[in-house]
Amino acid sequence: MKNTYLFFLYLIATVSFGQTVSENYKNPIISGFYPDPSICRVGDDYYMVNSSFEWYPGMPIHHSKDLVNWELIGYGLSRPNQVELPVGLKDSRGIYAVTIRHHEGLFYLITTCVNCKNNFYVTASNPAGPWSDPVWLGSRGIDPSLFWDEDGKCYYTGHANITGANDWPEKNGAWIQELDTKQGKLIGEPKQITHGHAKNARWTEGPHLYKKDGKYLLLVAEGGTGFHHGVTMHHSDNVWGPYIPFHSNPVMSHRQLGQDFPIHSVGHADLIQTQNNEWWSVMLGKRKKEEFSLLARETFLTPVKFENEEGYPIPVFNPGVGHLLMEQKRPNLPWTPFKKVAARDEFDTKDLALEWNFLRTPYTKWYAIEKGALNLQLRPEILDSLVNPSYIARRIQHHKFEASTYLLFDAKNVNEQAGIAVYRNSTNHIQLVKEKNDLVLFATKKGKRQEMARVPFKGKEVFLKIEGDNIRSTFSYGTSESNYKIIGDIQDLSIVSDEVAGGFSGPYVGMYATSNGEKTKGIASFNWFEYKNLNKEND
Repeated sequence: MKNTYLFFLYLIATVSFGQTVSENYKNPIISGFYPDPSICRVGDDYYMVNSSFEWYPGMPIHHSKDLVNWELIGYGLSRPNQVELPVGLKDSRGIYAVTIRHHEGLFYLITTCVNCKNNFYVTASNPAGPWSDPVWLGSRGIDPSLFWDEDGKCYYTGHANITGANDWPEKNGAWIQELDTKQGKLIGEPKQITHGHAKNARWTEGPHLYKKDGKYLLLVAEGGTGFHHGVTMHHSDNVWGPYIPFHSNPVMSHRQLGQDFPIHSVGHADLIQTQNNEWWSVMLGKRKKEEFSLLARETFLTPVKFENEEGYPIPVFNPGVGHLLMEQKRPNLPWTPFKKVAARDEFDTKDLALEWNFLRTPYTKWYAIEKGALNLQLRPEILDSLVNPSYIARRIQHHKFEASTYLLFDAKNVNEQAGIAVYRNSTNHIQLVKEKNDLVLFATKKGKRQEMARVPFKGKEVFLKIEGDNIRSTFSYGTSESNYKIIGDIQDLSIVSDEVAGGFSGPYVGMYATSNGEKTKGIASFNWFEYKNLNKEND
């Protein structure tokens, strides 16, 4: 009878969500621009948060039951006045690495707002939100984390060299201070606890503190977030240190695998213990194809086994392998897929779907969902500037993808444009826009804007599409979904890759409208937007 019941549940999961139970999982577990992962467990539920930088809403939060299938459930920052990112915020500034923790029924997100008021935390009883207004700490550095000891005391660990000693280049480190969460402030004296695992360690950051078998373990990221990224571990008998680097450091890195290895820049990790006493780690990494990392920093998963080294528990990342794999045996947890997000958004709900983001904070509401369409006001702001333009976009999450939309737009003046745009930062993007009498394809690379193609088009309605194949893309238009015509030549999509665009964020695709510096009352109406993975088996 029990076996029949379990089989029935298996059928429900398979039929409902279109997924079969697999013995293995594939990396990355969350693809696309999801860097700096941090994870916590509450009972049988897992919650993960990632950096968001200049994008809004900020601090995306995912939920999982099995560490493989993840569902976006909300954001830590979802109210424009909650944390006010400054107007003119530079590319790759804003909300840096976030840590998520849970203590006595309350979730905590602690992070740094670069170019605003620095370090703060927010709290919530439900990780889907709403989250509180920020508690600003006035502390220095980035990448803060929280740790509660067995006596109930809370400790803040942060990134900085607070000693002032700079006896080797790029010397940094991690420091600790007690945090009074009732008062919402740091108390007592701060103390430097490491400068890295070696005398020439660079850019030590992203500290996380754990306690296992009565010993304190300090995990940090080192080497920067590029090719030399890595993870090192340090141990102590006391929460205040001294913290001694393990002899096996770095405990995880791909820099020793060479430039041609398909996964690189691996680091900035967090550890989690399952309810079945398995240990796993999430971390960021980049996938390289044809010499380019199109999708930027993504979230990867690997098993961890603790072994004993001189009386201390030492984590072995992916035992017997020592590096990330694209596929391997999944965690010993009940397979729990979520219903997949529909490829086409018909804009038939009251609010925007969680997948949609804004470039910087929209302090005024210039969009509306009305009568099954998403209407964008044409505003003076443009993608080339450090502003909040009329651009609503979602992450590009696959090397082979297709994005399309149905646009209704009647331009009254030559300065008015609306269409579809691929964006990495203010100096690197591609846009196919409808003007008064033409469709125009523009590409901006490292700040240099170039018109790539132009065709006459006077209709008010047009279908627009981009097909991406790693570093190549084609843009198309049509009067129906069955008669697309390609505009221009194959476009170089590497301009939104890490190697060309740089920075900390990742590529987006979405809907765009602008009046190019002039005020207007124009509206661009998007009836739907569709995003599809074109390589489901191998991406």
